[in-house]
Amino acid sequence: MKNLTITFKISIVMALLFVLWGTFFPTNLGQVMESAQTFFLTSFGWFYQLAASFFLLFALFLIFSKYGKIKLGKEHDKPEFNRLTWFAMLFSAGMGIGLLFYGVSEPISHYAEPPYGGEELARTSEAALIALRFTYLHWGFHAWAIYATVALALAYYKFRKQVPGLMSSTLQPIFGDKVRGPIGYTIDIIAVFATLFGVCASLGLGAQQINAGLNYLIGIPINFNIQLLIIGIITVLFIISASTGIKKGIKYLSNTNMILAVLLLIIMIIVGPTLFLLNLFTHTLGQYIQNLPQMGLRISPFNQESAAWTQGWTIFYWAWWISWSPFVGMFIARVSKGRTVREFVVAVLIVPTLVCAFWFAIFGGTGIYFDLIEGLDVAGQSLETGLFYVYNFLPLGGVLSVLTVLLISTFFITSADSATFVLGMQTTEGDLNPSVFIKISWGLILSASAVVLMASGGLDALQTAIIVSAFPLTFILLAMSYSILKVFKLEMKAAQKK
Repeated sequence: MKNLTITFKISIVMALLFVLWGTFFPTNLGQVMESAQTFFLTSFGWFYQLAASFFLLFALFLIFSKYGKIKLGKEHDKPEFNRLTWFAMLFSAGMGIGLLFYGVSEPISHYAEPPYGGEELARTSEAALIALRFTYLHWGFHAWAIYATVALALAYYKFRKQVPGLMSSTLQPIFGDKVRGPIGYTIDIIAVFATLFGVCASLGLGAQQINAGLNYLIGIPINFNIQLLIIGIITVLFIISASTGIKKGIKYLSNTNMILAVLLLIIMIIVGPTLFLLNLFTHTLGQYIQNLPQMGLRISPFNQESAAWTQGWTIFYWAWWISWSPFVGMFIARVSKGRTVREFVVAVLIVPTLVCAFWFAIFGGTGIYFDLIEGLDVAGQSLETGLFYVYNFLPLGGVLSVLTVLLISTFFITSADSATFVLGMQTTEGDLNPSVFIKISWGLILSASAVVLMASGGLDALQTAIIVSAFPLTFILLAMSYSILKVFKLEMKAAQKK
């Protein structure tokens, strides 16, 4: 243990205490989680809204600023991965399971319970347009701007300044050498727990939907014990993958994910109501861009029902993306050496947003078509079964279900695999090749945390852990934004003197 860092020791002990709490006192953990969720959603929704909007404006500023030519690395550094592989790795780490879990269920949920308008608007054509617009909001520019901000700072400091790839290292222009002491340890431990809980939610969603898919395919019952078994099997697989390193396990799985996801999307376009979906995507994308500022700052102070909707969906998403940002940011930074600031931000912000919007238009639009046009009860299905219900009414439904379960499994493995790598980096002073022992330790903690949260309160407990852990991390991200501007300004001044 003498070679382990202080950050690792403190983080692993705290994580183990949390797992023990959930194991022996699940009811108490569930009650505490419920109280915490209510407090943070009602008291700090405005803060999450303003913070998410700030990160989007910050990313846009970087694209058009004079800092766009700065390279994430030395001047002679070339990108380590080609663009196609780079995009594949972005998607596998950045969204993964959520695209499949929420692909049908989120748009159809907003269609059945719109953010405003009540029952009069529900399940109408107008509700369908609003549903996709808000889904794009939750998975679009704001989310990827958060990722881009963190990844940019980490990549710059790691590859250009040759400092450890830690969250704390990016705040050196503000705190100076203090980032190597208690302040730095605190920052990195906050990032560790935000990562832990953010990824836990994805693992929980993945286990639930794999269970739903197996129920559809071979009649396996949907219950917690089956989901526990699924998590156990996947844990073994992603630990094996993690032990092979980023250039083997994660790279190959990421490319496999991309191939399977593109194949699934193409089949859905062909067998679904193609022309309806393409028209729907074009129309709702325009509405999303047109209404972006208003949707991104929506709080509804005079309407409690609308405010509750925003808290349960939009605010939760901002917290989720913030909690994922150390994980996704470090992973994106790790694979983005040699890109310029402008190329990096444009790629991370715009390309994934358009692809996510198209994905939800195809999957969510198909669900809405069957409910609104064909009169089927898609909106009456649970979040995890909605996608498989839609497959019942499509040609090749069985093939799509098998492909989906396989894709969820590979996304599950890749997300957890990437998370163990990033948690290892965070707790080994930025080591780009953390030991197998470190990665396995975090892999086991990750799975155990997902299990105790699911046992103590299911999806609500997972959401609460995200919202609470994201709160202190948001302040760190805001400080990172100031820090990166400060160091960019100094670099430009130094370049002009040469």
